[in-house]
Amino acid sequence: MKTITEINESEFEQEVLNAGSLVVVNFYAPWSRHSQAFTPVLEQVAAATSAKFVKVNASKNTDLCGWYGVDSLPTLLFFRDGIIAARIVGETSSEAILAKLESLASPQTALSMSNA
Repeated sequence: MKTITEINESEFEQEVLNAGSLVVVNFYAPWSRHSQAFTPVLEQVAAATSAKFVKVNASKNTDLCGWYGVDSLPTLLFFRDGIIAARIVGETSSEAILAKLESLASPQTALSMSNA
């Protein structure tokens, strides 16, 4: 299974804004039951797609949360070429996340999806 790497504010620019590809950022908190319940869903989606997935601990990276208007957990931000292309707030299904990823993939950078 593909690992979702945890990043912090100092790594955000390199890992997300300058990635040059579609990046899904999960803002979570280890104390949040909703974040904990959502983790297996996100791991399943990460394993099924070629998109890059990272996570940010909202409790330790409050400036990033403020900058991107994250006030509920979990929050997914979808970045394409360093710009927010979509947002999902709260728990959701793997199907909804995959559908969002497919809608954001351009023909030139179509994501490879498995049947997982």
